[in-house]
Amino acid sequence: MLEHKEAIISHLSWASLFLDFHTLGLYVHNDVMLAFGTSEKQILIEPIFAQWIQSAHGKTSYGFDILLSSTNGPAFNAGRSIWLSGWLNAVNENSNSLFLTIGPGDFLVHHAIALGLHTTTLILVKGALDARGSKLMPDKKDFAHKVKKEPSDIEK
Repeated sequence: MLEHKEAIISHLSWASLFLDFHTLGLYVHNDVMLAFGTSEKQILIEPIFAQWIQSAHGKTSYGFDILLSSTNGPAFNAGRSIWLSGWLNAVNENSNSLFLTIGPGDFLVHHAIALGLHTTTLILVKGALDARGSKLMPDKKDFAHKVKKEPSDIEK
């Protein structure tokens, strides 16, 4: 891992900057459009991948015909006898919060969370790969990390 630390750190930096500029840009653009009273000009991106994942688990409101949301698929037919009874009813009811319907606001929030996670990972990985030795507090004395004394602190 130490051999590739520059590549790892540069890729994490690139991902963090990409997420930062695009997420912040979308938030600023949408806020400005809302402030100017032209909400129809907002950039609203549907979270297609997240909706596809929810559909694969049985959510039928998105119109995907895959796995548990497909009524004539083998997973749906086997699922009625294998999985929890009432799973598909629970997933598709609007009165519970098992799988909430997600939209463009969730897309922005997911990317903001991804930005935070990538930035945190970047900081931790950079700190771990650039560290010399263990750097734990008890070991600092062994690595010449001593506090320099002021001339006035030295006893005469």
